[in-house]
Amino acid sequence: MLRSVVVAGLLAGATAGWADSIEEKAALCGACHGLNGVPGDPTTPIIWGQNTGYLYLQFRDFQKGARKDDRMTPIAQGLVKEDALALAEYFAAKPWPNTGAPAASKADTEIAIVVNKSIVCTSCHLEQFQGDSSVPRLAGQERDYLLKTLTDFRNRTRANNPGMSDLMNTATPEQLAAMANYLAGL
Repeated sequence: MLRSVVVAGLLAGATAGWADSIEEKAALCGACHGLNGVPGDPTTPIIWGQNTGYLYLQFRDFQKGARKDDRMTPIAQGLVKEDALALAEYFAAKPWPNTGAPAASKADTEIAIVVNKSIVCTSCHLEQFQGDSSVPRLAGQERDYLLKTLTDFRNRTRANNPGMSDLMNTATPEQLAAMANYLAGL
């Protein structure tokens, strides 16, 4: 944890101090989010190919403290609005990476279909879980990140979308695990 805080501090300082172009600032993001779009830590989200509006809103939420992370909060707080938007556009223009995650098992797929029918995830995340504008793409996202995020919403430790917390509380932890497996394998 201390290592993450030190890296975040260095990156935040580096972002403000010497990274002039968006490409240079984006390269700093690769330390956690992966230089090829696949994070080294599976609890870190894929941001390559993610929706622009969603990425921008997450920067804003980290800046305002509505979303908290020891690594991202200081980095986001070091960005001006124009850079946050430019970074969101930069990463949104990248191709979504293939993580090689296997398709979910038949049992997990069946559970995920039941969860989707109950919660209606696709009403916001769209039919193929691609998201749109300010709604995140979930298809092909890191399984561990998905499970952590769904659980954090359920436990209300991620507070930047109270509606998601309400929805996640209608599913069991086992259903959320099946949903994470299903989404990662899409």
